[in-house]
Amino acid sequence: MDVSQVGLTQPIAPTLNQAAPTNQVESKVSFGDTLKQAINSVNEAQQKSDLMTNKLIAGQDVELSDVMITAQKASVTLNTALQIRNKAVEAYQEIMRMSV
Repeated sequence: MDVSQVGLTQPIAPTLNQAAPTNQVESKVSFGDTLKQAINSVNEAQQKSDLMTNKLIAGQDVELSDVMITAQKASVTLNTALQIRNKAVEAYQEIMRMSV
């Protein structure tokens, strides 16, 4: 059984270990691309959990522990995404309350 890291930071982690790029243009990562990768990661985790659950219900050869681990990973990634969204909305509201 392979247990890997769960989280929205997985697409970002490889860039932290790389050497600093010489050109500043190379180091820029689009916020939209990062957000899209994070949403895709959450979506993939949810789909994998649904697939494993359906296999278990159909009586296919799947371990219950694997199904539960997959479901928990999907739950954790979804909750993390929701908390990030809540913090972003909270920050936006705080900025809008500031007087200029």
